[in-house]
Order: sequence, then structure tokens, then C-alpha cells
Amino acid sequence: MKIEKFSSNPTTDYSVAVNTIKEAILRSQYQAAKLVNREMLSLYYGIGRYISANSRERFWGTGAIKAISERLRKDMPGLKGFSESSLKNMRMFYEEWSPVFESKDTLAISPIMIGEIETTLLLSPKSPITIDDLELFGNLSFTHHVRILNGEKDVAKRWKYIKLALENKWDTRFLQQQIKENVADHYGVMPSNFGVTIKDSRDAIKALSMFKDEYLLDFINTEEIGIRDYQDIDERVVEKEIVHNIKKFIMTFGRDFAFVGNQYHLEVFSHDFFPDLLFFNRELNCLVVVELKTGDFKTSYLAQLMTYLRILDDKVKKPHENPSIGIVLCKTADKDFVEYVIQDYAKPMGVATYRMNSDMPEKLREALPDVEDLKKLL
Repeated sequence: MKIEKFSSNPTTDYSVAVNTIKEAILRSQYQAAKLVNREMLSLYYGIGRYISANSRERFWGTGAIKAISERLRKDMPGLKGFSESSLKNMRMFYEEWSPVFESKDTLAISPIMIGEIETTLLLSPKSPITIDDLELFGNLSFTHHVRILNGEKDVAKRWKYIKLALENKWDTRFLQQQIKENVADHYGVMPSNFGVTIKDSRDAIKALSMFKDEYLLDFINTEEIGIRDYQDIDERVVEKEIVHNIKKFIMTFGRDFAFVGNQYHLEVFSHDFFPDLLFFNRELNCLVVVELKTGDFKTSYLAQLMTYLRILDDKVKKPHENPSIGIVLCKTADKDFVEYVIQDYAKPMGVATYRMNSDMPEKLREALPDVEDLKKLL
């Protein structure tokens, strides 16, 4: 398709541009009944290319995108999603992803035809992106894509957020918060022995990608529960707050977790044991026991966890379930040391750390109003 050039005169009639985009919208709406999100992404990518080609080279005058948006809404009453900011997001969508997707051969393809070609044709022969990646890409909403593009500049991390958002069913607000907290750097890097204790390598990778190496338990406010000195906090206090906010904890912890109980009673040879938190994960098809520690990591925690896992597998695990997994959740841990000592344990386990509101930098905490004062004000 030939791209029309326009003068920079602000009175330019953008009829050609409006009609071109209208034609693409109408064609896409017909296909959307079958492909829905993927078709819309193709449409937005094509429109983004068309706008980029004309606006970046100054073929259009100042205010062209705003004028085109207003004409579209006038010509197509009830049309949503094509405001000035949305059209600019489409341009960004194309400009950010085209270097990843397109080879020199595909650059000549009409922008409006992009919704009608096979997605495999968008891949450069040298592209590191797989067909599976494209499947995920096409399943994520445009609004999610915009949040990722605005919040993260690293391409590898963008792909990670696409996968995390889909796997964990994050809404756009939660996704934006996760990007702000840079969680992409924390998934798949938790010190563990999954590689040597989980027989199926696919299950081992799945287990490693399920957990982060650090969790932000921002729903635990130590001052609000009457504790001023962090040293006075014990595991039961943290456990109580987690149980009280179990929905928030599960959302923080990961996907497909179901809460089984806290201080879950285990008994063997007349000896009683009470793991702090017990979950079941549907994706991993196994019990997950979490042992809370408020101090630095100690090797004795692994021995304690090993005992829990042995009893769970012998007494609690169902025949169709996979072996249980254990996680030590402590305040601090030397990752290299943990990786070194954890490999000799025969049960799958890992060590993660956590932060709470009390870990906020002192200057920032001092700048915030007192909780009680806020309550009185409210």
C-alpha cells in the first residue's frame, strides 16, 4: 500500500488517513469475532506503523493525530479506543516492537495488511523470539502491552512480564505495580535444589519459575500492630499477619496457590510438628510448606524443613500428587552460601527473603504521617 505524504499545513484535510484507518477498523471488526484480541493487536500494530511513517517524517502537520481521532469518532459514532492518546500508544506499540519482529523483507508490507498475514511471517530469521512467544504476545490485551512498554525498556524483561501477566492473570493495575517493584528480576532466581531433586526437568523449571527470590509483604505494618523495634518481631507475629491477609499473600506469592492452613499439625512416632504455612499448588500438583524466619538464614532451617517434607510426603500427600516442596522465607540470606549448602538435601526446597513496610528507608518513613494521626484525620 502506498503511503500518502501530506504538507505541514495545519489546515490539511486528513481524509485519506481517516478513510484508510476506517477501512482497517471495519475489516478488523469482521475478523475480531473469530480472533478477538489477536486481531485487535494486529490492527493496532498496523495503524501504529501507518501513523509512525507519516507523523515521524513530518508528512502530517502539527495536531494531525488529534484531528484524525476527532474525525474518526465523528464518522464512526460509538467508536471507542481511538482517542489521540490511544493512537499515540499504537504508534509506540509499533515502534517499540517492530525492531524485534520485522526483517528487512517484511518492512515493505502494507501496514493495514498486517492483520491478514500469518504471525510467523513477522519473525526475522535471526529473531530470538519463538512461535510460543508470539502465541503469548497475541493473548495479552493492548492495555497490558502499553503498561509494559511504558514501564520497562529492556526487551527481555518485557517478554518476561508478558508471560508473568498471562500466567498469573494480573490485571493492569497489579501489573503496573509489579513492574514498579522490578519483580522480573526476582522470578526464576531463587536459590534452590530443584534441579537435582525434581526428576522431570520440565517440572523443575516450572517450580523454579513459580517462586521469587524476594517478596514484598507490604501488608504487614509493624507500627500498626504495635511494634516499634523490628527486633521484637517473632515468626508468629508475621504468620498471624499473613494469615489475616492471606488473599494478599497468595497474590504476592504466585499463581494457583490454595491455602491449606497455618500451624498445620503433623505427627510421627508420637512426635508433633507444626509447619508455619501450608499451601497446595495446582500447577505444580504438590503441597508447598513455608517456614517463616525473622532473622538471617541458618542451615538448621533446611534440616527442619527436610523433616516437614518427609512427613508430608509419607502421611499427607495423595498418591497422584508430586513430592512436596519446602520454602524457607527469612529476612536475609547469602544466595551463594544457600546454593552451596542446599544441594546435599534430598527433598526439593528453596530459600527466599522478604521485606515489609518497616524496611522502608528511614528518611522516607519519617516523611510519612503517623498512622494514628491519619486514622484521626479520616
